[in-house]
Amino acid sequence: MKNTIKFMIGLLAIGLVSCEPEFENAVTDEGFYDAGDADFSTYVSLGASISAGTADGTIYRSAQENSYPNIMAQQFGFVGGGDFTQPLTSDNLGGLLLNGEPLPGYGTRLVLSADENGPFPAPLAGTPTTDVAMSEAGPFNNMAVDGSKSFNLVTPGYGDIAGIAGGTANPWYARFATSASSTVIDDAVSLDPTFFSLWTGNNDVYSYASQGGIGVDQLGNSDISTYGYRDITDPNAFAAAYGAQVDALTANGAKGVLVNIPDVTSLPYFTTVPAQSIPLDAATAGAVNAQFAQYNDQILPLLVQFGVITQEEADSRVVNFVEGINYPIITDDDLTDVSQVLQGPPGNLPEALANLLGQLRQATSDDIIILPAASVLGTTPDPSNPLGVVGVSIPLQDVFVLTSTEKARVDTAAQSFNAIIEGLAAANDLGYVDSRAALAQVASTGHVFNGGVMTNAYVTGGGFSLDGIHLTPRGYAFCANMIIDVINTTYNASVPKVDIGTYGTVTLHNN
Repeated sequence: MKNTIKFMIGLLAIGLVSCEPEFENAVTDEGFYDAGDADFSTYVSLGASISAGTADGTIYRSAQENSYPNIMAQQFGFVGGGDFTQPLTSDNLGGLLLNGEPLPGYGTRLVLSADENGPFPAPLAGTPTTDVAMSEAGPFNNMAVDGSKSFNLVTPGYGDIAGIAGGTANPWYARFATSASSTVIDDAVSLDPTFFSLWTGNNDVYSYASQGGIGVDQLGNSDISTYGYRDITDPNAFAAAYGAQVDALTANGAKGVLVNIPDVTSLPYFTTVPAQSIPLDAATAGAVNAQFAQYNDQILPLLVQFGVITQEEADSRVVNFVEGINYPIITDDDLTDVSQVLQGPPGNLPEALANLLGQLRQATSDDIIILPAASVLGTTPDPSNPLGVVGVSIPLQDVFVLTSTEKARVDTAAQSFNAIIEGLAAANDLGYVDSRAALAQVASTGHVFNGGVMTNAYVTGGGFSLDGIHLTPRGYAFCANMIIDVINTTYNASVPKVDIGTYGTVTLHNN
């Protein structure tokens, strides 16, 4: 069977030019601008990858230069803002070296490539030149650390280069930590900031969601030493870490803004691949259904009869393909694993088949198929078995699917985190930025700007980079304006915004 998914990307709507930024409201009289009740002379930004300017799956220099904190700092220059420094990488290739060797898991940036099926994202060829061992002299005004969670910002040793191999340290922070034992928040506070932005907590849920919920929801467990990276953070642990950061940043009277956590469904990583994605003709659908007939008609009823699963679960596990566009079969780790039962009575199936059916069901409209699944859906991974098609006769692995149950866990945690962030903003008279609502609006109706509309459509929408989670320069400019709006309202300021249409989107090459 041929690949049933052809992941085509239209190019007509892509803006591939990079322009110099302009103000949304061009005013030449600098006296028009006012800092209001804020002091922007020393601005410090904290957070994770979005605050660091990550794009196309990594950090690279031009992306950092278009990070929303850097855009904001340029605007603060019109109201008394000072210098803004960032731990810039050595190139526009992206990726990291450690003592001259490529660091696994930290590859080069994505660019658009093409084959006979059309354009697709692919890593840019080349060897990174940014070496973690060649430390930058921190601290910097942009103290955001790609990959960090809320509690990592207050964890000593998170920048210890000796801890990278064991996973206790972050190589991006190791590049510019002031010492092996320092914390991100202490390094940031050492600059004595007069104004700050804090956008952390996304990875406390995104690390789970982006890998199909393969981690653990740590609700009720505040001991972060027991967490894996793909776990969802407990709200009490989040509150303790986030509160400590706010206390440290405001201790000397600094003002600032706190940014909440967007819904994953605002990001093209979670919305590009449709759940209903398997086209079959009538003959193929009938042949596949025949393969599952024994499972549907005999095995599932027996599992109910023997009390292994409920009738409700049995109903959810029935496989039925039809002529037209179908939902793929998936592995759902929240289902009962019936593989051991199926190897003996009542199933009595061969081990390989029993394992295949262990936690199998067909996806529904409530499930989210994540972006990386586009490269495997409809493929035949075993050349000797042309009938073994992923999503049809081979389940799409759990790592590629955020099920409705897993999505509910993400939503519950994110709502708790956002309530904590909003409460701390109110208690400390800080600006509260509702990025969740702003990016939801981009996803639903788009954001109109001078010359066009920015949406969350993958590649063509202009707002998101090729990794489907992080932003383009235009998307970061949108975020800068989103935050500046709150700053102006909260602190009676008139910081000028930028024209997002003059910022670039997805690029085809290294520039």
